Amino acid sequence: MAEFKYEIVERIAILSENGKWTKELNKVSWNDRPAKYDLRDWNHEEGKMGKGVTLSDVEISNLKEVLDAVIK
Repeated sequence: MAEFKYEIVERIAILSENGKWTKELNKVSWNDRPAKYDLRDWNHEEGKMGKGVTLSDVEISNLKEVLDAVIK
């Protein structure tokens, strides 16, 4: 399996906690690429991460519009 690197450029929010795991919204740079919004579970103590979703600036803006329309 190919090695990858990441850097959390900006910690935006912890959305929930479950034991050592937290669900977080951050800006993350993957493999030295420009940082994107990233939503996933993290266990920073053990250096582990869960599956997540990465969103561009346009995608996060579209998601915000959808959430604004759905959540009143």
